[in-house]
Formats: sequence, structure tokens, C-alpha cells
Amino acid sequence: MSEESLPEESVPEESFLLVATTTDSAERARALAAGAVAARLAACAQIDGPLTSVYRWQGAIETATEWRVLYKTTAARYRDLEAHIKAEHTYDVPEVVATEVVTGSAEYLAWLREETAPGS
Repeated sequence: MSEESLPEESVPEESFLLVATTTDSAERARALAAGAVAARLAACAQIDGPLTSVYRWQGAIETATEWRVLYKTTAARYRDLEAHIKAEHTYDVPEVVATEVVTGSAEYLAWLREETAPGS
């Protein structure tokens, strides 16, 4: 879909991101989510789980039960959110991956922008 075909009000003024991480317990996921929202690094964080992850770590195939935290934020807040996740996480190499939001409702994106504004 090209930008020309999008209604004018749905084209964001700035970039918005969905940022994901995983952790080993529901309690740790809630703490990671709450800390980021309290610091206005994300407007919202959703927790999924339990889920099963299969991955290679230090030469071995591992299987673990994890919980995923999906943060909604702006591109402007990404670096601070990444630093927060890394500082608060218990994993040596936590997953921190971001996906750009192509478009969304004008009202939701305005709320997201307002809730992540530094100093709000």
C-alpha cells in the first residue's frame, strides 16, 4: 500500500514502534512492563505467555518457557527503552527487537505520542 492511498489523518507525524522482549517469568514480565510505562518509555506494554522458545545458546539447543512483553512506543524513545530493558533484564543477552508501525488510528497514535513524551 502506498502512502498516497492512505487517508491523510492516518499518516503519522513521526515513527511508532512495537518493541518486543522475552523473559523467564510472569512476574519479571510485569516488572519490565510496569517500569517502562512508569518511565514513559512506552505508552503501553502487553504480556503474552507462557510460550515456548527454542533457541541456540552457547552451542546447545535450549527450550524454555518464557513470557513476551510487547511495548508500544515512539522511535524517539527507542534508545532509552532499549537501555531500560537491558538494565532491568536478567538475561545476559535479552531480546530487544522493534517493528515499525506503518499506520494506525489518529487517536491512538496521538495518545501514544502524548504518553511517551519526556517530562509529561
